[in-house]
Amino acid sequence: MAAPENLTTASQITTTIREIDFVTQFQKNWDALRTILGISRPIRKAPGTRLVSYKATVDGGLQGGTAVGEGEDIPLTKTKVEPVTYADIELGKWAKAVSIEAVTKYGAEVAVDRTNIAFRNELQKKVLTDFYTFLKTGKLVGTQKTWQRALAIAKGAVLKRFANDNLDVTEVVGFANIMDFYDYLGDKEITVQTEFGLNYVKNFLGYSTLFLLPDAFIEQKKVIAVPVENIDLYYVDPADRDYATMGANYTVSGETNLLGYHTEYNYKNATTTNYAIMGMKLWAEYLDGIAVVTVGASNTEPAVAASELGG
Repeated sequence: MAAPENLTTASQITTTIREIDFVTQFQKNWDALRTILGISRPIRKAPGTRLVSYKATVDGGLQGGTAVGEGEDIPLTKTKVEPVTYADIELGKWAKAVSIEAVTKYGAEVAVDRTNIAFRNELQKKVLTDFYTFLKTGKLVGTQKTWQRALAIAKGAVLKRFANDNLDVTEVVGFANIMDFYDYLGDKEITVQTEFGLNYVKNFLGYSTLFLLPDAFIEQKKVIAVPVENIDLYYVDPADRDYATMGANYTVSGETNLLGYHTEYNYKNATTTNYAIMGMKLWAEYLDGIAVVTVGASNTEPAVAASELGG
């Protein structure tokens, strides 16, 4: 007797559970990082949308002041905000396959579950690597003689920049090399926490959060400071109906669908393939609202380079 039509089989249940677990764990990790970074409103972008940051300038200098006589019209100060366009939000595509021989030899817990964890960790690392690379393009660049001064002046520089435009700053987060942190710390005790594969400390030297990164992300003797208001998340929804129209069916999780995941068993070659898609970028609205300070021979206040002005 044939099996009933539309019967849900054990293999389908297992596949679905693993898909849900994969995206749920990714989302939980991201939600924790999002809270630490202070990102309040992820921005969903349609496929093909381009990323922009903004540059505000005063054209012709400040007008008015004490030169305006009694009863005279107050001249207008001309300001402008120009978008600086970067790349498209690109949708990344990845796949991982496990053979039936690997499951036979090591069991599903090792061959499937552990490799899924490694796969997920690499996807998280991809997001963070792109973010750190972008942060290093911050326009407020300077040097300080000590690591502690570098942290303090970097924070002061971004606060000053935002105050100049009457922009609110609630918190500033910092990024530093983990060996610089422990070199400064010495034998003092302090609690280091971990989320999304990141080490960080809370409320350190005036920073709401200081992220401690290895050499691969930030070299020693360099620190970066950025207000939380200057950090945005742009993402492409893997469950977008445009993708569904072409027959794509990815499992997603949470209020913000950052990652799409699908598992499929191929009887033809006895392998299980995991597919992931993600269009996600951490971004800063103001490039001149990111301070990059290096420990060097002199104390130089972070500033936008002359070659960047007016560009």
